[in-house]
Amino acid sequence: MGNRAEEDYNFVFKVVLIGESGVGKTNLLSRFTRNEFSHDSRTTIGVEFSTRTVMLGTAAIKAQIWDTAGLERYRAITSAYYRGAVGALLVFDLTKHQTYAVVERWLKELYDHAEATIVVMLVGNKSDLSQAREVPTEEARMFAENNGLLFLETSALDSTNVELAFETVLKEIFAKVSKQRQNSTRTHAITLGGAQAGQEPGPGEKRACCISL
Repeated sequence: MGNRAEEDYNFVFKVVLIGESGVGKTNLLSRFTRNEFSHDSRTTIGVEFSTRTVMLGTAAIKAQIWDTAGLERYRAITSAYYRGAVGALLVFDLTKHQTYAVVERWLKELYDHAEATIVVMLVGNKSDLSQAREVPTEEARMFAENNGLLFLETSALDSTNVELAFETVLKEIFAKVSKQRQNSTRTHAITLGGAQAGQEPGPGEKRACCISL
């Protein structure tokens, strides 16, 4: 999977980062899109997103990764945040069990707002702090399997599995889109959700997850 000129792509996939504040969502975003890590632990306020264009086979995929604070007082933005998302990374801090204990609540919120077909990966971040681990790998893996989620442990600090996490989610989304295209006689924009293939956005709406070929 390689980089590609930002304006030259076949699909745009919106992927959201969710989970409690302080689990490392912003650093996962910056590590994947800019290969940067910040030791400044200030909480993200509001919403920000970054993009990176990657190759999956012969298709150029523009990944639009959205990040928001996990604090309760920012929950008002969730509906717009999830709209159009075709992938999600549900992140917890494997050194803080309380961030894992609320994963089920985050998953419910995700499914309340997003399409049922969304590709979801459970991510245990901060694997570089293994001596401080509070969440056993197998416990999280079992939860993911029981809920039909992908699962990886990552470290935004030392880059472990960050590329693999995003790449795996993007590949899974692309596989769903490709299958949908095979079942469609249309050659226009594709969504994984309820919108009809090739349908133009309604007034005030933006096509966040799809692009015409």
